[in-house]
Amino acid sequence: MSVFTIADLHLSHSTNKPMDIFGARWENHTERLFENWQSIVKPEDTVIIAGDISWGMRTEDTLADFEFIQKLNGKKIIAKGNHDFWWQTMKKLNAFRDSIGATSIEFLFNNAYVVEDYIICGTRGWFPENNYGPDDEKIVNREAERLRTSILAGLKLKEEHVDKEILVFLHYPPAYNGVKCERICEVIREYGIKRVYYGHLHGAQKSRLVHQIAGANMTLVSADWLNFTPIEV
Repeated sequence: MSVFTIADLHLSHSTNKPMDIFGARWENHTERLFENWQSIVKPEDTVIIAGDISWGMRTEDTLADFEFIQKLNGKKIIAKGNHDFWWQTMKKLNAFRDSIGATSIEFLFNNAYVVEDYIICGTRGWFPENNYGPDDEKIVNREAERLRTSILAGLKLKEEHVDKEILVFLHYPPAYNGVKCERICEVIREYGIKRVYYGHLHGAQKSRLVHQIAGANMTLVSADWLNFTPIEV
């Protein structure tokens, strides 16, 4: 059984948000995603989706998108992205999932999961910047603590799964174009995380990607960057 990841599905089955306005690479992206996903992900596999799942503004607006995700092969662990305005408390998210019978979906939110040889941790994160305003400071501090909470949950799981590697999944990149989100990087460094996967960037310039920071290797997994094909971790 394998573990895959991808980010930025940007589904809009119930909203009028065609992604091809962002370029030809997004034409028919939902159909391409489905075909590529089903060709490599088996029912017994797991896929971590690192944010920006649906354009729906409210949870009820995401019904068709969650039904689409439910049809995809494998177990899915979903994290929050900056466009996931439908995101609520874990209790409400699980209640919504259960009400629509989306049994293959779990949420990554102040928690952690054991999946094959790995322990899955993560949070949304915040954008890399040199100077944050007061509102940014509040958000980035909160996200750093959420990452810490998730990793601590992962370390608790590691007590019974000592050989499993902790992986971190973020929506925002911890660093890009020589600028980093120091609070997030501090947590990554503090707990000795060796691999981080992130999304958010579209049309990223390869020369501006930061491949290693805070002792961790970083991998961009935005759907368009991966040609709408999940990659194995």
